[in-house]
Amino acid sequence: MDFAYDTTTQELREKLQTFMDEKIYPAEAIFEEQFQALKNPWAWTRVPVLEELKVEARARGLWNLFLPGEHGAGFTNLQYAPLAEITGRSGHLAPAALNCSAPDTGNMEVLAMFGTEEQKLRWLEPLLAGEIRSSFAMTEPDVASSDATNISTRIERDGDDYVINGRKWWITGAMNPDAKILIVMGKTDPSADRHRQQSQILVPRDTPGVVIKRHMQVFGYDDRDHGGHAELEFTDVRVPATNLIGGEGDGFAIAQARLGPGRIHHCMRSIGVAERAIELMCDRASDRVAFGKPIAEQGVVRDWIAESRVRVEQLRLLVLKTAWLMDTVGNEGAHTEIQAIKIATPKAVEWILDKAIQVHGAGGLSQDFPLASAFAGIRTLRFADGPDEVHKNALARNELKRRAAVRRASWVLSS
Repeated sequence: MDFAYDTTTQELREKLQTFMDEKIYPAEAIFEEQFQALKNPWAWTRVPVLEELKVEARARGLWNLFLPGEHGAGFTNLQYAPLAEITGRSGHLAPAALNCSAPDTGNMEVLAMFGTEEQKLRWLEPLLAGEIRSSFAMTEPDVASSDATNISTRIERDGDDYVINGRKWWITGAMNPDAKILIVMGKTDPSADRHRQQSQILVPRDTPGVVIKRHMQVFGYDDRDHGGHAELEFTDVRVPATNLIGGEGDGFAIAQARLGPGRIHHCMRSIGVAERAIELMCDRASDRVAFGKPIAEQGVVRDWIAESRVRVEQLRLLVLKTAWLMDTVGNEGAHTEIQAIKIATPKAVEWILDKAIQVHGAGGLSQDFPLASAFAGIRTLRFADGPDEVHKNALARNELKRRAAVRRASWVLSS
């Protein structure tokens, strides 16, 4: 394993860091001011400064960096990892400016891998161009969605159409009027094998029967700058059969293909969150005086800073290893490591943010610093793309299975 940056990655890192310094960081306050002035608070993608940043990013060759292959920039996971980390430092603005923000990234990957030519032309192309946004509708309020086979929304064939009925919630971006298309996961055949019951289908947001029931808050945050999270209701929603992605029963496999890259993208950006938190913690500790000396001279604060550095360096190496494995042996071969980073990342970054907030005092809880909202976002990751407990259970099961196989082989050789 060699994690040294190749020439392409190093050049892009420098180019991206320059873009962050010259354009993104100065635009953060401007974005907030323009955002608050919007007549439609959910139309955050129409904030003028964001549109300007998108034009600039595209002109600088910083566009669709996440997507390998012919449809995107063509970079490997290992090449993209340090770039995603940089964008994570301004998580609400930089990924969107580069057209690299969720849930669009995962949806574009699904369409690129499994979409028909017609689906790619109608939905993938405008997503790649940053002209529209999208949502992924899987999680449901009435079942434990940590087990994706529980999904109860029905997708039933009726002649040349499919009819959809069900409820979804925590559908990120669905409040945004620019989210023109939903990828909906539901059951087409409840009698099939449990992993072949689900399918995924494209549903235009303005289709009759699609109703936004309410907006979901995260620890009191409305997350408007991510398009919000919605509870949706589908009542006799009718779409053409050609909107089905892949074939009937492919939904679970498509979801797994989507969630692998999605998990590592979240982890990459989260490292950027941690790095910025460490910087803010160091600055605050150096500037504030308590009991006659800078907070930075307190032993407990130095312990937090040192521990934060150790944890983020360990995390980065694990994420880079995972990216390298995904590139060399594929997502299935990197399954253990993908689970490991999904478990480790939110926990480590949450700890770092907690200490940064503590160093900031009451200011760390306020809107004057990005720490409180970042903490809420990172805590959410312990549910997003599967809760910690599910990943730990699967990881432990595979470890036990692997060890049992070694013991059996050893017994055969010795007998």
